[in-house]
Order: sequence, then structure tokens, then C-alpha cells
Amino acid sequence: MITKPAGMSFHSESLEDGVMQSLATLYPKQTFFPVHRLDKMTSGLLIVACNSAAAATFGGMFEAHEIEKRYVALSKRKPKKKQGSIVGGMVPSRRGQWRLTNGKENLARTQFFSTYFQGVRVFLLRPLTGKTHQLRVALKSLSAPIHGDKRYAGDPADRGYLHAYRLSFEWQGKRKEYVSAPFGGELFNQELSDFIDDHFKEADLSWPQHK
Repeated sequence: MITKPAGMSFHSESLEDGVMQSLATLYPKQTFFPVHRLDKMTSGLLIVACNSAAAATFGGMFEAHEIEKRYVALSKRKPKKKQGSIVGGMVPSRRGQWRLTNGKENLARTQFFSTYFQGVRVFLLRPLTGKTHQLRVALKSLSAPIHGDKRYAGDPADRGYLHAYRLSFEWQGKRKEYVSAPFGGELFNQELSDFIDDHFKEADLSWPQHK
């Protein structure tokens, strides 16, 4: 388990090392296998396997939706609704964007809670699928694009405010849970982290049931 900073690509771009190249440089004797990815603007928890068998196991767990993921996002806009589910088909749009449809092809499911804190709307997001740009498109569909997400009409900011906050899963008979407080950027600070920990206690949240 590693924590990725905002602004780092998964693979190398031009003269900048990506996540995998950075790991190879830091640990030249170890081979790493990607399991899932985070967008360049997204910070937070990322699973990287150290052998092919573990990578295959994690891949199967992701496909079976056996890994619980939570993300934190900030928006400066008022959403159409404060909590609930966002469900729709994901289709390519212009300029590398995606958009939601009323269809079921390439279906994306996201559940969320949100609250207001010091001038921003704070979202706790639970993706039930793993589609490209899923959370970014979901919040744009609520008329509350992620703060700093230029591609999806977010307000200008020093970064895109999306963070992989928590991962939990069963591994070799034991329950594993990892939490990464949001970091990087003017708005991800200790006061906000304390508020998130207090307001979004997992035991107090009633997530809708899903198949």
C-alpha cells in the first residue's frame, strides 16, 4: 500500500516519473505489479502488488467488488442532492471527457454522503464500480464538479480536490483497513481531516444496499 501525491501520473510522462517508475527507482531489486490506478490529480491510497500472484488475486477482488473504497472530494458548488446514489452508463464525450447516460452500457454506480464545511461542500464517495473518471463525472452530474477539476468544469484551484481516503478488504483470512488523511493543497488541512474523521464515521453511515 502506498500513498500517491496529487499531480503524479501513474505511468511516466515526458521527463516526469510516474508512480511505477518512481517505485522502480526507489526499490531497484523489487518488481512491482499495478493493481488499480488513480487519476493524475487524485491523491491517496493505491495498492501495488510485489508479485504476479498477489496482483492476480487483487485483480479478482476488484472485479468481484470485494474491496471497499472511500474517497473524499471537495466542491464549491451546491449539489442537486446532498446524499444518495448516482447511477448511469458511461460513454466517451469530447476532449477526453466522459459523460453519464440513462442507459446501462458501461454502468457506473456511486453512493455518497455530503456536508458543508468552511465554504466548501465535502463529499464522502463510495464507488461500487471502477470506471474511468467515474467520480469526477458523477459529481459533475450533480452540478457540483470537483474543485480544481478543469476537465469537468470545476472552479480554478491549486489542485483537483479528490483523495482516495480509505481501503478495506479481506486478505489471507484477516480484515485489512487503511486510511489516508487528505493531503496536498491549500484546502486539505488538519482541521478538515479532523472534521471528516468526526463527521463520516463508517459505523454511523447507512450505505444503501447494492447487488
